[in-house]
Amino acid sequence: MIEDFGGTEEMHGSGHWFLDRDPVPTQEGCAAFVAMTEETAPGSADGTKVPSTYYWLAAGDGALDDELVGFLNFRHTLNDFLLDQGGHIGYGVRPAARRRGHASEALRLALLDAPGLGIDRVLVTCDLDNDASRRTIELNGGVLDDIRGDRRRYWISPTRLKRPC
Repeated sequence: MIEDFGGTEEMHGSGHWFLDRDPVPTQEGCAAFVAMTEETAPGSADGTKVPSTYYWLAAGDGALDDELVGFLNFRHTLNDFLLDQGGHIGYGVRPAARRRGHASEALRLALLDAPGLGIDRVLVTCDLDNDASRRTIELNGGVLDDIRGDRRRYWISPTRLKRPC
């Protein structure tokens, strides 16, 4: 999956760079990355890291043999940078799996966790030229707040979303 992204630099939407190190595309590197994302993130005293939950995006139902198609990072609080540019949620879908609804469904499911985290409004941002992400956010109820630099900033009220039956 990392190789399909073209390396870790292209996985920017998931917020992986806030971890202690980048994932390495080996079995051992993947295991280390999984362990790192599963650790409880208490945040940092200087406010650069915030508590967050990392999700792995799977093409199917998440079975052990399912194809991984991306990442989603749900940040529980916002620091100054996240309020201005990054938002609560960042996601990335590998190029070979795009245009299949994975990002939209992952964002929808993540938004259902917001009330349990005490978040009434979720900030999601995307690059100005990223029409696919803009559509994903708007499909999930995102309302454009403003544009700051090269970023669109959307707020989503997750209380309007319906849980699946």
